[in-house]
Amino acid sequence: MSSSELLDFDVAALGEKIRSRQISPVELAEAYLNRIQETETHLHAYITVTAEQARAAAKAAEREVDGGWRGPFHGIPVALKDLCYTKGIRTTGGSKIFADFVPDFDCTVWVRLQQAGAVLLGKLNLHEFAGGATNANPHYGACRNPYNLERVPGGSSGGSAAAIVARSAAATIGTDTGGSIRIPAAFCGCVGMKQTWSRVSRYGVMPLADSLDHAGPITRSVRDAALMLQVIAGHDSNDPTSSREAVPDFLNTDGCELKGARVGVIKQLLEGISGDVSSLFHAALAKLRETGATVEEVSIPSIDRAPALATTIMFAEAAEFHETWMRTRAQDYGVDVRRTLEAGMLTPAMYYVRAQRARAVVLAETLAALENRVALLAPTASVPAPRIDSAGRAFTSSGEPVNMVNAVLRFTAPFNITGQPALALPVGLSSEGLPVSMQIVGRPFDERSVFQVAAAYEEARGPLPLPKL
Repeated sequence: MSSSELLDFDVAALGEKIRSRQISPVELAEAYLNRIQETETHLHAYITVTAEQARAAAKAAEREVDGGWRGPFHGIPVALKDLCYTKGIRTTGGSKIFADFVPDFDCTVWVRLQQAGAVLLGKLNLHEFAGGATNANPHYGACRNPYNLERVPGGSSGGSAAAIVARSAAATIGTDTGGSIRIPAAFCGCVGMKQTWSRVSRYGVMPLADSLDHAGPITRSVRDAALMLQVIAGHDSNDPTSSREAVPDFLNTDGCELKGARVGVIKQLLEGISGDVSSLFHAALAKLRETGATVEEVSIPSIDRAPALATTIMFAEAAEFHETWMRTRAQDYGVDVRRTLEAGMLTPAMYYVRAQRARAVVLAETLAALENRVALLAPTASVPAPRIDSAGRAFTSSGEPVNMVNAVLRFTAPFNITGQPALALPVGLSSEGLPVSMQIVGRPFDERSVFQVAAAYEEARGPLPLPKL
């Protein structure tokens, strides 16, 4: 089997082929390492490539498979956003400040993937300290969108999504504080899952805003996202915020039939979206109706407040984490992230408390909208991926500046505020050949329903054209 053919399989297919010895973990790792070499000069998805460690892990996986297959990630090449601590491998946070930081322990997410037999390809590019939505990193280079190298991949987990779509990793981990898994998944055209807050341990993951942060899967398919969440979910004694809620079988298809299922479309998030996004999103709704789902409009009046609540909380909590370096090394931050942290340091405590209190209102209204419905739907962003200039600023095709709060955080941040599971998946390509995405939102700890709706739509949609990278 050729290297290009190996790169065409998703994790679920690769796992079965490795288990049956049709594919060798060693040849698979080499195929991905070669692909990284081919794409990195123009993509900049990686900060650190761990080629020798990957080869050693792949050889070990090959020896182990006959003796005891560990599951669908055994021998699978993955990569981690460079906020994830990896023992003996530098973890930069996409920053100058942590450029030489080498942790002496692994984050829980990587511990669990490693125990499942995964092979680490490296650490992925991100917006510095996860503090933005473009992935224009002044220290390690701007990551690019595989569909158009002049476009942003989204952030902050831009490298995680770009690597999936460029076929330079089989599955990746991103983090999401205001949308940083779903935004790059939307702009690059892959699947991004932000599970319920506390479902996955954040031990050993560099924080942005502790009460909003999530670590989760960015993958090629809905099935892969479910497989990855199955591995990384569950209580962790090292993370006191991690939930003890039982972890279900996310891949269990019993009751997955959407015939008669009711889904709600969030009225407020249909406003201010581009023509391409509107037409493709409504086509996706029509596809869901064809599967038997009942699609109806719902209202969440407080949802328009969510971006302001999220940024107030995010800025203040980020400033608390960065206080020492802001006082001693402020000049080492990129300009946009430094301004964010300065704003956080000037946020009055009463504003922070009020923002935290208001979260309950948004959640209550969202749960009311979910009553007797399996999920809620909305676009993931109001526009396809904007252009990027040399200073990291985002523009439309016609040259107008893009307000990233209005373009993306308005759609994604509400579900960081509420902590609900939310999945982004592509619904088609715009008139300029750029991915457009739909977001599926469920009740807390009901990721299964989110996966069920997403999988039904993905099957009805069929495959999308790949980028000509």
